[in-house]
Amino acid sequence: MVQVRVAGVALDATGQHVVLLKPIDEIPGDGQVLPIWIGQLEATSILVAIEQAPVPRPLAHDLMRSLIETLGAEVTRVEVTRIDDGTFYAEVTLSTALGDRVVDARPSDAVALATRVGAGIWVADPVMDEAGVPDVLTETDAAESLDEFKRFLDDVEPEDFEG
Repeated sequence: MVQVRVAGVALDATGQHVVLLKPIDEIPGDGQVLPIWIGQLEATSILVAIEQAPVPRPLAHDLMRSLIETLGAEVTRVEVTRIDDGTFYAEVTLSTALGDRVVDARPSDAVALATRVGAGIWVADPVMDEAGVPDVLTETDAAESLDEFKRFLDDVEPEDFEG
């Protein structure tokens, strides 16, 4: 397993959202990055947590955090454990009064939760070997993504989160 951080959330050429996970000991533009395609709501949720942006009402991952805390549990780590036919799988490890519990999760949900609670994010070595790509992200790319997210926050309305 390699510990990673969220290096960014981007759009691919078709407009799909991608979360980029980067080993914590590698600098931007060096080594590898693991791209995982995610939905728009999950991308927004991850960016809201990273930027600590205020939202008018709790998002789904804020609710998850509150439920876990209310039950006296703690998220200790999340892991992207495998990739099967292009689908990524993840697990959330919870520390509870009854001992550690491991819960199956989509990587996007696991990462969104980890960014809220400060839990470590890990990727299995075979996943990074199979799906990791060379990191070619520049600081300019990261700044443009951040600017795009800030524009999104300026235009978003509370009704956009209803559903």
